[in-house]
Amino acid sequence: MHRRILGMLAAAAVGAAALTAGAAPASAAPAAAPARPAQVKAVDFTGIVALSNCSGSLVRTPTAADSDPALVLTNGHCYEGGMPSAGQVITNRASSRTFSLLNSSGSGTLGTLRANRVLYATMTDTDVTLYRLNQSYAAIQQAYGTRALQLSISHPTAGADVRVVSGYWRRIYSCNIDGFAYRVKEGEWTWKDSIRYTPSCNVIGGTSGSPLVDASTGKVVGANNTINEDGGRCTLNNPCEVDQSGTVTVHPNIGYAQQTYILATCIAPGSVLDFNRPGCLVPRARS
Repeated sequence: MHRRILGMLAAAAVGAAALTAGAAPASAAPAAAPARPAQVKAVDFTGIVALSNCSGSLVRTPTAADSDPALVLTNGHCYEGGMPSAGQVITNRASSRTFSLLNSSGSGTLGTLRANRVLYATMTDTDVTLYRLNQSYAAIQQAYGTRALQLSISHPTAGADVRVVSGYWRRIYSCNIDGFAYRVKEGEWTWKDSIRYTPSCNVIGGTSGSPLVDASTGKVVGANNTINEDGGRCTLNNPCEVDQSGTVTVHPNIGYAQQTYILATCIAPGSVLDFNRPGCLVPRARS
């Protein structure tokens, strides 16, 4: 479940119409302007962190205040207490985990961030851990001159051009969203509405937890988490897809990420979780 992501750079070619010899007649209609490609934002290592075993990112919601405690996002299977069991949801648990905050080029480390709490961790329906830090966004900005990535609160779109930014490997991979799997099953775990990458996007160990950044908006839309490594069927490191009728499909060497808007909408002012907020879709801890 610790994955790799090999980059794929998609290049768009624009064909130019050939001109016939001589001047065009004065009455000729002007050629239509070629369609402009979607604007791509520069994605670097700003807000990216490295964990001891995974990648992650410093994140905030669109409405977060600078004075709110900062948050770090990674995978559920990167949780320091071990991979949560199927059905297990961890909330508001003390933590002192540290994260290396990278500079914008990924060539160095700005400093060390420290958590004081695991706000949320699970591998049920999704694969995510959200840490609350002992510093605010403003304090991190002042100390290191870096900002947090913004979490999208909307469902991503098929075909989107995305970047998977690995703090562990200090490498950025260019990928595309192929579509969405109704269910992805790996060992005892099942994830809902998972992001499926196109075949050129392969993942390796250490890229788990890397943010999936939409290149057109710069917002985080997912957390990279797995790939079918050996063509196996629904086993550890070999996830399969299960459709609504129960049909199982195996896609060898295809990777997946988990959408993050379902958790982002649960984050209330002050960097606390409120499962009653509209759009909050992650499973709750059992009482």
